[in-house]
Amino acid sequence: MEECVDGNEKDREMQWISNVLDGRKEDYAFVVNRYKNKIYGLLRGMGADHQDAQDLTQETFIKAYRKLASHDTNKSLAAWLYTIAANLLKDTLRRSRPTEWLADPPPDHLPGKNPEMVLLQEEQRTEVQLLIQQLPLNYRIVLLLRYTNDLSYEEMSEVLDVPLNKIQNDLYRAKKRLKKMMTVKEVRTDGMLKPR
Repeated sequence: MEECVDGNEKDREMQWISNVLDGRKEDYAFVVNRYKNKIYGLLRGMGADHQDAQDLTQETFIKAYRKLASHDTNKSLAAWLYTIAANLLKDTLRRSRPTEWLADPPPDHLPGKNPEMVLLQEEQRTEVQLLIQQLPLNYRIVLLLRYTNDLSYEEMSEVLDVPLNKIQNDLYRAKKRLKKMMTVKEVRTDGMLKPR
């Protein structure tokens, strides 16, 4: 599903940027609130632990604020922010040992939900996240950008600074490998549950 930024939404983002550049710094809060969870999720999926993802999300917005005047308003603001976040994490990982990523899915406390179903969904989500973590970094990133952050292929190409055909190939291979890993996991689990 592609991120759908209609004309009105894009105009509003451009207006926020214009207002911030004109001295109305409080309008930057709209940008932060719109993208902070997606950037945090992207960073977690790329391997950052909870604290690093929070710190890098904040650093992303600080850096973006400082360079806001250089943002090309004809291009996606989301893609620009994701590029900054991804590059900050890559720099951090180069400087230090990568930290272990632990899946901690958000709690699902919707009233009227069956607690057993909620627990099962959280377990499945955690299993999928752990399987994704076993994929090579380039596969993880394209899956996250596409399905968590709803970027188009063109935006992903811009964020990662790679050709469009590499994005398409990596996404295809990532999905194929993830499906195979999930099938193998199901076979192992089924085998463990069968009586001897």
